[in-house]
Amino acid sequence: MADHKHGEMDIEVQEKTFDGFMKWVTYSSVAIVVLLLFIALVNG
Repeated sequence: MADHKHGEMDIEVQEKTFDGFMKWVTYSSVAIVVLLLFIALVNG
């Protein structure tokens, strides 16, 4: 079994995936808030 050495693993792909996920969550949250505000204003 190989010895584990902290900090040697290439995590570039994981970082890109996480960044993409965070952007998607942010945009989705903003869209939901805008939609809810629109619905509230239309139903007055």
